[in-house]
Amino acid sequence: MKDKNPTQDDDEMALFHAAMRDVAPLPATGTVVQHKPSVSPVPRKSNLQEQPITADVLSDHIAIEMEAGDDWSYVRPGMPRLTLRKLRRGHWGIQDNLDLHGFTRDEARQELSIFLNACSQNKFRCVRIIHGKGLSSKNREPVLKTRIGNWLLQHADVLAFCQAKAEDGGGGAILVLLKSKA
Repeated sequence: MKDKNPTQDDDEMALFHAAMRDVAPLPATGTVVQHKPSVSPVPRKSNLQEQPITADVLSDHIAIEMEAGDDWSYVRPGMPRLTLRKLRRGHWGIQDNLDLHGFTRDEARQELSIFLNACSQNKFRCVRIIHGKGLSSKNREPVLKTRIGNWLLQHADVLAFCQAKAEDGGGGAILVLLKSKA
């Protein structure tokens, strides 16, 4: 660190005082500035606490009633039904996709959890999950469709989901609306 020259400091102060010579204080406005008491700090959650539900926590034992061909949907309690209507109409653009074709139930659950966690960290709002229509499965019924709905119900960041429009996958895909991360 360089030692300051006292003469240079005096010159700078003289320049400052010369520049401020004609400055007048602002007139009083008659308003009182109140100082709010400082708020006690609230500790932030650690990164581990902020992580959404992991694959190990998603259960197959919570069930929603649904038949194979139904145009099904869900909106979290407390959310307006308008949210679901907006999701169906494409108000939010699809920001990412997860294709679960060919996955077993356990693999699909794990992939879904990883995908939703990544979407939350990337601050995505609307994503598409492709589960397939079950045309290659036994009885030609979707195996993952109901399970994915059950898993999404359990995920804290999921606000709503609905069957995708025909051009976005129709009965073989769902659109998911996630919480906004500011």
